[in-house]
Amino acid sequence: MKIHKGMRPQDIAVLLKIIAFGKQDWMNKDLAASLHISPSEITESLSRSQFAGLINASRKKVFVLALEDFLVYGLRYVFPVQPGALVRGMPTAHASPLLQSHFSSDEKYVWPDAQSNERGMMIVPLYPGAAEAAKKDSIFYNLLALCDVFRVGKVREIKQAKVLFQQITNHKNHVQSQ
Repeated sequence: MKIHKGMRPQDIAVLLKIIAFGKQDWMNKDLAASLHISPSEITESLSRSQFAGLINASRKKVFVLALEDFLVYGLRYVFPVQPGALVRGMPTAHASPLLQSHFSSDEKYVWPDAQSNERGMMIVPLYPGAAEAAKKDSIFYNLLALCDVFRVGKVREIKQAKVLFQQITNHKNHVQSQ
Protein backbone atom coordinates (compact mmCIF):
# COMPACT_ATOMS: atom_id res chain seq x y z
CA MET A 1 0.00 0.00 0.00
CA LYS A 2 1.28 3.41 -0.95
CA ILE A 3 1.76 6.00 1.78
CA HIS A 4 -0.12 9.24 1.26
CA LYS A 5 2.26 12.17 1.64
CA GLY A 6 -0.32 14.92 1.43
CA MET A 7 -1.92 16.99 -1.27
CA ARG A 8 0.05 19.14 -3.70
CA PRO A 9 -1.11 22.44 -5.16
CA GLN A 10 -1.56 20.99 -8.65
CA ASP A 11 -4.03 18.46 -7.17
CA ILE A 12 -6.45 21.33 -6.65
CA ALA A 13 -5.98 22.41 -10.27
CA VAL A 14 -6.68 18.87 -11.48
CA LEU A 15 -9.92 18.70 -9.49
CA LEU A 16 -10.99 22.15 -10.70
CA LYS A 17 -10.30 21.18 -14.31
CA ILE A 18 -12.46 18.07 -13.93
CA ILE A 19 -15.25 20.35 -12.70
CA ALA A 20 -14.64 22.70 -15.64
CA PHE A 21 -14.95 19.77 -18.08
CA GLY A 22 -18.51 19.27 -16.82
CA LYS A 23 -20.20 16.31 -18.47
CA GLN A 24 -17.64 16.21 -21.28
CA ASP A 25 -15.76 12.92 -21.50
CA TRP A 26 -12.06 13.20 -20.75
CA MET A 27 -9.01 11.05 -20.26
CA ASN A 28 -5.88 11.63 -18.19
CA LYS A 29 -4.01 12.79 -21.30
CA ASP A 30 -6.68 15.51 -21.78
CA LEU A 31 -6.09 16.75 -18.24
CA ALA A 32 -2.34 16.66 -18.77
CA ALA A 33 -2.47 18.62 -22.02
CA SER A 34 -4.91 21.25 -20.79
CA LEU A 35 -3.12 21.81 -17.48
CA HIS A 36 0.48 21.61 -18.75
CA ILE A 37 1.19 18.80 -16.28
CA SER A 38 2.76 15.45 -17.17
CA PRO A 39 0.43 12.44 -17.56
CA SER A 40 2.23 10.59 -14.76
CA GLU A 41 1.67 13.54 -12.41
CA ILE A 42 -2.05 13.52 -13.32
CA THR A 43 -2.24 9.85 -12.30
CA GLU A 44 -0.45 10.56 -9.02
CA SER A 45 -2.67 13.60 -8.40
CA LEU A 46 -5.85 11.59 -8.91
CA SER A 47 -4.53 8.95 -6.48
CA ARG A 48 -3.84 11.57 -3.81
CA SER A 49 -7.27 13.13 -4.31
CA GLN A 50 -8.99 9.76 -4.08
CA PHE A 51 -7.10 8.93 -0.89
CA ALA A 52 -8.10 12.33 0.55
CA GLY A 53 -11.77 11.69 -0.25
CA LEU A 54 -12.09 14.46 -2.84
CA ILE A 55 -12.86 12.24 -5.86
CA ASN A 56 -14.69 8.95 -6.34
CA ALA A 57 -13.15 5.53 -6.98
CA SER A 58 -13.47 5.85 -10.77
CA ARG A 59 -11.57 9.16 -10.47
CA LYS A 60 -14.11 10.88 -12.70
CA LYS A 61 -16.47 12.61 -10.23
CA VAL A 62 -15.27 15.27 -7.81
CA PHE A 63 -16.92 15.33 -4.40
CA VAL A 64 -17.67 19.02 -4.74
CA LEU A 65 -18.95 19.56 -1.19
CA ALA A 66 -15.78 18.07 0.31
CA LEU A 67 -13.63 20.09 -2.08
CA GLU A 68 -15.54 23.26 -1.19
CA ASP A 69 -14.91 22.67 2.51
CA PHE A 70 -11.23 22.14 1.86
CA LEU A 71 -10.95 25.24 -0.33
CA VAL A 72 -12.88 27.57 1.97
CA TYR A 73 -11.45 26.42 5.29
CA GLY A 74 -8.09 24.83 4.52
CA LEU A 75 -6.53 26.20 1.36
CA ARG A 76 -5.06 29.31 2.99
CA TYR A 77 -3.30 27.13 5.58
CA VAL A 78 -2.08 24.34 3.31
CA PHE A 79 -1.03 26.50 0.33
CA PRO A 80 -0.54 29.99 1.78
CA VAL A 81 0.55 32.94 -0.31
CA GLN A 82 1.62 36.51 0.37
CA PRO A 83 1.09 39.23 -2.24
CA GLY A 84 4.44 40.34 -3.63
CA ALA A 85 5.98 42.98 -5.86
CA LEU A 86 4.17 44.90 -8.58
CA VAL A 87 4.35 42.93 -11.83
CA ARG A 88 2.56 42.60 -15.12
CA GLY A 89 0.20 39.67 -15.12
CA MET A 90 -3.20 38.02 -15.34
CA PRO A 91 -5.74 39.32 -12.79
CA THR A 92 -6.74 36.91 -10.04
CA ALA A 93 -8.68 36.85 -6.77
CA HIS A 94 -10.95 39.93 -6.43
CA ALA A 95 -9.26 41.54 -9.48
CA SER A 96 -10.39 38.74 -11.82
CA PRO A 97 -13.20 39.42 -14.29
CA LEU A 98 -15.56 37.16 -12.28
CA LEU A 99 -15.08 39.09 -9.04
CA GLN A 100 -14.23 42.66 -10.03
CA SER A 101 -17.92 43.53 -10.35
CA HIS A 102 -18.50 42.40 -6.75
CA PHE A 103 -15.62 44.31 -5.13
CA SER A 104 -13.90 47.62 -5.64
CA SER A 105 -10.30 47.79 -4.59
CA ASP A 106 -7.22 49.79 -5.41
CA GLU A 107 -5.14 46.64 -4.90
CA LYS A 108 -4.99 44.25 -7.82
CA TYR A 109 -3.58 40.74 -7.56
CA VAL A 110 -2.08 39.09 -10.63
CA TRP A 111 -0.31 35.92 -11.66
CA PRO A 112 2.97 36.84 -13.36
CA ASP A 113 2.46 36.74 -17.14
CA ALA A 114 4.55 38.64 -19.67
CA GLN A 115 1.76 38.69 -22.27
CA SER A 116 -0.79 40.36 -19.97
CA ASN A 117 -1.26 44.11 -19.76
CA GLU A 118 -2.55 44.37 -16.18
CA ARG A 119 -0.29 45.43 -13.33
CA GLY A 120 -0.76 44.34 -9.77
CA MET A 121 0.75 42.66 -6.75
CA MET A 122 2.08 39.25 -7.63
CA ILE A 123 0.31 36.16 -6.34
CA VAL A 124 2.15 32.91 -6.91
CA PRO A 125 -0.39 30.66 -8.68
CA LEU A 126 -1.26 27.24 -7.28
CA TYR A 127 0.99 25.63 -9.86
CA PRO A 128 3.34 26.93 -12.58
CA GLY A 129 1.06 26.32 -15.60
CA ALA A 130 -2.00 28.03 -14.11
CA ALA A 131 -1.96 31.22 -16.19
CA GLU A 132 -1.46 29.38 -19.49
CA ALA A 133 -4.19 26.85 -18.71
CA ALA A 134 -6.57 29.58 -17.52
CA LYS A 135 -6.19 31.49 -20.80
CA LYS A 136 -7.74 28.56 -22.65
CA ASP A 137 -10.68 27.85 -20.29
CA SER A 138 -12.72 30.63 -18.69
CA ILE A 139 -14.49 28.32 -16.22
CA PHE A 140 -11.16 26.94 -15.03
CA TYR A 141 -9.83 30.51 -14.79
CA ASN A 142 -12.80 31.54 -12.64
CA LEU A 143 -12.33 28.56 -10.34
CA LEU A 144 -8.60 29.27 -9.90
CA ALA A 145 -9.32 32.94 -9.20
CA LEU A 146 -11.84 31.89 -6.53
CA CYS A 147 -9.14 29.72 -4.98
CA ASP A 148 -6.92 32.77 -4.70
CA VAL A 149 -9.73 34.57 -2.85
CA PHE A 150 -9.80 31.64 -0.43
CA ARG A 151 -6.01 31.98 -0.05
CA VAL A 152 -5.73 35.77 0.43
CA GLY A 153 -9.26 37.17 0.76
CA LYS A 154 -10.98 38.84 3.64
CA VAL A 155 -14.15 37.43 5.24
CA ARG A 156 -16.59 39.29 2.96
CA GLU A 157 -14.65 38.31 -0.17
CA ILE A 158 -14.48 34.67 0.93
CA LYS A 159 -18.24 34.58 1.52
CA GLN A 160 -18.90 35.91 -1.99
CA ALA A 161 -16.32 33.53 -3.49
CA LYS A 162 -18.04 30.59 -1.79
CA VAL A 163 -21.39 31.61 -3.32
CA LEU A 164 -19.81 31.94 -6.76
CA PHE A 165 -18.04 28.58 -6.40
CA GLN A 166 -21.39 26.96 -5.55
CA GLN A 167 -23.05 28.59 -8.55
CA ILE A 168 -20.36 27.36 -10.93
CA THR A 169 -20.27 23.82 -9.54
CA ASN A 170 -24.07 23.51 -9.42
CA HIS A 171 -24.26 24.73 -13.02
CA LYS A 172 -21.72 22.11 -14.09
CA ASN A 173 -23.89 19.41 -12.36
CA HIS A 174 -21.02 17.88 -10.44
CA VAL A 175 -22.50 17.87 -6.97
CA GLN A 176 -21.99 14.36 -5.70
CA SER A 177 -22.58 13.07 -2.18
CA GLN A 178 -19.90 11.09 -0.46
